[in-house]
Amino acid sequence: MYFGPVCVCLIKNHNAQLLYVFTPFLKLHICDLQISDLKFKLVKAEQDATALEQNVTRLEGQVTRYKSAAENAEKVEDELKAEKRKLQRELRSALDKVDELESNNSHLSKRLEKMKSSHTRISLLSQT
Repeated sequence: MYFGPVCVCLIKNHNAQLLYVFTPFLKLHICDLQISDLKFKLVKAEQDATALEQNVTRLEGQVTRYKSAAENAEKVEDELKAEKRKLQRELRSALDKVDELESNNSHLSKRLEKMKSSHTRISLLSQT
């Protein structure tokens, strides 16, 4: 059986020379195997690329949601800070008012005591 011209290759491998004989049929078969392998690798690479694109899309959606959540949180934080400042102002005002009323109460208590004392003296003088 004749397979056509023969190709002889001398390949060095680990300090040893190996002699391979390739017929056109064998060369064609090796090429077919390489093509099949490359096609498989191409399909796998395309699948990987598609998966990566989907992952990028998913992550972009997460980034958008996280940015929105962060902006909302900053807005709420600003509102809470403003509310805290307002409440602190009201507290200072209320404490000032309490101090003023306590001072006024003390003053009025002293006046009342003076009036009672004066009334008692007048009552004692009128009885004698």
